[in-house]
Order: sequence, then C-alpha cells, then structure tokens
Amino acid sequence: MSFLVGPVSGALVAGGVYYGFSNLIQSRTEQHRKDLHQLCVRLVETPSIVIAPPSAASRIAARPFSSFVHEKWNGEVDAAYHWVRTADKRVQEWGRKLLYGE
Repeated sequence: MSFLVGPVSGALVAGGVYYGFSNLIQSRTEQHRKDLHQLCVRLVETPSIVIAPPSAASRIAARPFSSFVHEKWNGEVDAAYHWVRTADKRVQEWGRKLLYGE
C-alpha cells in the first residue's frame, strides 16, 4: 500500500497545480475580455469631432520690449563687427603707407 501513496499524492498535487493555473488563466482571460470590450465601446462611442489645441504660434505672446532689446543688441554687435573689419583695413593701409610711402 505504501507504493501507492507516492503516485497518488503526486497525482493530487499535480491536479491541484493544474486546477490553480487553469483557474488563473481563465479569470485573467475573462478580465482581458471585459477590458477589451470596454475599450471597444469607448472607441466606437467617442465623438468624431476632436478639438485641437491652439497652434504654437498663437500661444507665443508678443513682447515688444524684448524684441526691441534683441534688435538693439544685434545692431550693436553688427556695428562692432563692421568697425573691427574696417579698422583692420585701415591698419593695413596705414602700415602700407608707412612702409612704402604714398
């Protein structure tokens, strides 16, 4: 009789594990089925008109003072660049006149 205890207890354990996994798979499948149904209903019943957010250009506020400062800064940098460029040419001409004369 002791030779039957091992296989019978193994069969009971295997049956319990099988039942547990089967029940878990069935309950999760049912939950997934319900979730998919809810998503499908939401997808079908949503209104087709979607209100888009305002464009990025319309959300940028006009800042006249900031624009004025940027323009002024760019003008000053441009003037400094041109002064350095013309100064370089003037120094070259002065050096040429100094070395070679008029």
